[in-house]
Amino acid sequence: MPSLTGAVVLVTGAIGGTGTHFVHDALARGAAKVYATARTPKTWDDDRIVPLTLDVTDPVSIQSAADAASDVTVLINNAGANPPSSSLLDITEADLRQNMETNFFGPVFLARAFAPILAAAPNSVLVDVHSVASWYAFGGVYSASKAALWSATNSFRLELAPQGVHVVGVHMGYVDTAMAAHAGGPKMIPADLVQAV
Repeated sequence: MPSLTGAVVLVTGAIGGTGTHFVHDALARGAAKVYATARTPKTWDDDRIVPLTLDVTDPVSIQSAADAASDVTVLINNAGANPPSSSLLDITEADLRQNMETNFFGPVFLARAFAPILAAAPNSVLVDVHSVASWYAFGGVYSASKAALWSATNSFRLELAPQGVHVVGVHMGYVDTAMAAHAGGPKMIPADLVQAV
């Protein structure tokens, strides 16, 4: 498995929760630079962290990020959204489509935009953050969108392997962040994420 030593990492959804921890953990494991992306990036007190505007549902924003971060060796597709309803019967059409845009189409189009960049770099990695909800249907469109991303990740693994890109899918359980505040039961502490990945 490739090392993060000297890597240039791009983390989507780096505004809080798991995204913030992926940024800090990448640096702790030896990354030289981390692009911390969000629709409205936050300020960081580390020169190795480069805030970058990215809306994963906007093709122009995706291409702009790929142009600005053409030195990336590790792409972590972490950005995600949780819909207001877990019922496929009750969710509005707009929310259904928006969730698929954020949780499925966004990571897929990011992977496509960064594939040539990753293929040109030695020891490059694509990491897609799925969810255990992709195995279980309790999350309605959230489960469906993460299951679709899981399938796409497996396809990317086959397509990118001949180009030397290592592709990893992360099936994460509940993490103690704002996104999972509504959920009962055990939760991972965000600082433990790197051990799981």
